[in-house]
Amino acid sequence: MNYRSEIGLKAKNLTTPRLIIDMEALDNNFNVIADIYKDTDCKMRQHAKNIKCPEILHQQINTGGTNGGVCAAKVSEAELMVEGGITDVLITSQIVGKEKIRRLAYLGKRGNIKVCVDNADNIKQISDACMQANSRLGILIEVNTNMNRAGVRNADQGADLAKLAHSLPAIDFLGVMSHQTISGNPSKNDRFENGKSAIGICLDVKHKIEDYGIEVQIVSSGETYTYDVAPAMEEVTEVEGGTYALMGTTTRYMEEFDVAAKVLTTITDVREGFYFIDAGYKALGGPLGIVPAVENYEDTLIFQSIHDYHSVLKSNTDLGLKPGSLLKLHSSQTDILVNRWDEFTCLRDGLVEKVIEITARGCHN
Repeated sequence: MNYRSEIGLKAKNLTTPRLIIDMEALDNNFNVIADIYKDTDCKMRQHAKNIKCPEILHQQINTGGTNGGVCAAKVSEAELMVEGGITDVLITSQIVGKEKIRRLAYLGKRGNIKVCVDNADNIKQISDACMQANSRLGILIEVNTNMNRAGVRNADQGADLAKLAHSLPAIDFLGVMSHQTISGNPSKNDRFENGKSAIGICLDVKHKIEDYGIEVQIVSSGETYTYDVAPAMEEVTEVEGGTYALMGTTTRYMEEFDVAAKVLTTITDVREGFYFIDAGYKALGGPLGIVPAVENYEDTLIFQSIHDYHSVLKSNTDLGLKPGSLLKLHSSQTDILVNRWDEFTCLRDGLVEKVIEITARGCHN
């Protein structure tokens, strides 16, 4: 059952645990994007898998810096984006299976839908489904850069797929797409060097395709850590950023962005330096082995264990915290965190501004 907060209620009076959005932080993050892409040909295409609700994605579109569209990871996410009024959607995962491809083809009748591919059979299946549905879809070739997941492994493979897509009915070859990652706590120079190298692999595929006289309209590349790298590369047309909106502990090296998504939790007991809170695995999200951080107590209040409905933290100093005290937790991976919740409680100046349903929660197919 979804619980509803009273608009205007003070944060200290909220029941916990609860997923909250710091609206001042969200505004800052969206303004950073609007400012950097204000005068660039390259624009942000925000990733819906991070936020999972059109209302907040519309906020970035309205603030500026985007191309008016979003990315989605699944057909179900894309369907909810279209229902929410965002009709320009790029699905960044390969869509396989007869039923999913059928839904994808019919979604093409409702919006400007594009999908990423990396094999010939999938392209043919999508073309056939679109012919049956009397629809059209855009096709982008995914290029493996440094993540070794999906994507073509060399420029010749990419060009062969582009030629195939260009030749088939009911689909339009539009361009190339890639995704990158970087580990650790990189400097700005490290980000630029790594990002340019990875995106350069995607551009190599673009150039090979163009050698065959096929137009490449879209180069969709980059992500949050390359949000300022990609627009400096002349041929990149859009950036697939997601993490920047809500942020987390693994991207704190990007100090221009603020953590906006937090889990509000209550201390339920304090015993001999151990602090017990009412947020456990069911409320928190993140990759295995990476625990949340406690806002304002990152170095002094450390997770010892996490259980279904509670967690245990420890401090070697007296922090003055008592049962009933509230803490704010930062996740390492907000995609996973958000998927655990039904709604965002949005706070501004310590008061509930609004409650937003997370409509794309649980969109696994």
